[in-house]
Amino acid sequence: MILIGTKCQLEQTVTEELTAAAVGSGALPVFGTPFMAAMMENAAMTCLQNFLEEGQGSVGTHLEISHDAPTPIGMNVWTEAEITAVSENGKMVGFTVKAWDEKGPIGSGTHTRAIIKNDKFLAKCNAKLD
Repeated sequence: MILIGTKCQLEQTVTEELTAAAVGSGALPVFGTPFMAAMMENAAMTCLQNFLEEGQGSVGTHLEISHDAPTPIGMNVWTEAEITAVSENGKMVGFTVKAWDEKGPIGSGTHTRAIIKNDKFLAKCNAKLD
């Protein structure tokens, strides 16, 4: 059973490769929004994985976030995902996601993940190649 309130945190140091300038989402050498979003999704995926059965995984279906403050190269950032809802059929899981750097909050939002059977999902995806 998936437990509402379960949290997971991930942390990393901002490097030149994790900047808006490097990914093309901006021109400045600051922590890029796409990397913050990816950290948020990764925290949610990691949080949920503990509840899944063998052969199951999860995929992101919705992400709504704000990136509210810049973070320079060399500073640590961390994200947290907290399970806030599980659909009646148990296949959709909602999260709040937040991000901080060493000086305070830098972003927040919501995220939804769908629980999938890995082999079935990959078969459906690869069928697009036929």
